[in-house]
Amino acid sequence: MDASFWSSETNSFRRFTPESLAAIEERIANKKKEKDEVKGKKKDQGAEKKLTPQLDLKTCKTLPSLYGDIPAELVGEPLEDFDPYYSDHKTFMVLNKRRTIFRFAATPALFIFGPFNPVRKAAIKILIHS
Repeated sequence: MDASFWSSETNSFRRFTPESLAAIEERIANKKKEKDEVKGKKKDQGAEKKLTPQLDLKTCKTLPSLYGDIPAELVGEPLEDFDPYYSDHKTFMVLNKRRTIFRFAATPALFIFGPFNPVRKAAIKILIHS
């Protein structure tokens, strides 16, 4: 496909920050609020359109070349997920030097280590090292 077909937002790698996590939590709250409103009203139409994960962005697959080259400083760093399916899931992705996709939950690991904890970041770097 033509590279101009894809939006410039798709080709940008953004770090996963506390602001990113807050935005995800806000989307989750908005989606829950919308579901509650729909339950209160009668559904006039059939089932709503549900997103599914993109097959080319599955965990343990190589990132497609249409997303561009990953900057060296972002290798092994938590990034916002490209897949729209995960826009309302508390997850982030990490890419290694071989552009392999790893996806992690942004909830506290062992109920102690949040996604921005240095110990957890070190463990992720060790895990994704080829």
